[in-house]
Amino acid sequence: MQGDGAGEEVAAARARNLQPNDGPHDAQRLLGAPVTPQDVRAMNGRQAKTARRLQENIDRRLADGRLVALLEQDGFTGPRYDLFVEELVRYGISVLRGWMHSGYIFDLVAQRGFNLSPHELDLEDLAADSDLREELATMTIARALPRFRQQALVDKGWTPEGGASITTYFMGACAYDFPNEFRRHRASEARQHRALRREKELYSPPVSTLSVAQEVLGNLSVLDELGEITDPRVQAIVALTLDGYSQDEIRELVDATTVRAVEGSLYRWRTKAKQKRKGDRDD
Repeated sequence: MQGDGAGEEVAAARARNLQPNDGPHDAQRLLGAPVTPQDVRAMNGRQAKTARRLQENIDRRLADGRLVALLEQDGFTGPRYDLFVEELVRYGISVLRGWMHSGYIFDLVAQRGFNLSPHELDLEDLAADSDLREELATMTIARALPRFRQQALVDKGWTPEGGASITTYFMGACAYDFPNEFRRHRASEARQHRALRREKELYSPPVSTLSVAQEVLGNLSVLDELGEITDPRVQAIVALTLDGYSQDEIRELVDATTVRAVEGSLYRWRTKAKQKRKGDRDD
């Protein structure tokens, strides 16, 4: 129980203070700019070590821009370019996964003018779901690569004299595309949730007298437990749910950020209540 609370506090802390602190930004310019070496190191030790090893591989191949000159001779196509892209993609996925795992990606894009307002459940999902991090990283890089090729290589936006490595320049391109990929993911999740809710409404089994009786007994039990809920907002959410309010109505009444926040509060309360009932029965 304490572990759950600590995890919620950590996730909530990550979600705070994501707006830029120093006034308006030129978002187009900043999101296209290279990231800093400090940004690349903003992940845990294992992830940072992997990213550093992959960057060293690329830096060795660059040899002060000679590789880019060779790639230019090939028109930035062909086997040498494919190998270069393969290494760059592996590096980009490693860094993006690390940023998503720690939540730093939201700080980075907020500093560049885009506050994605991640909910604590979004942060928990990214920290826990490796497949989700992989999917978002892969899609972000797939969209960033064509623009990086054109702007950084073909149009010579990157040069060795510019002060940024090719890898930090590439991660700047990825930072530009991540916000839209995250929004697409969040919109897809919302659509799926609505579809499941409609399916449940359409295909829910007919209510029997027995199920009504069980529901009434369950509601009476919950009413007895209402007084034990210490969080006023959670208490209100549970009471309004018993009264038959929809989750969207509850969101407005308790001033929650999203319907998902209401669902999360109910889920955590139900889990704790079940554990307590089980403990009472065992006693």
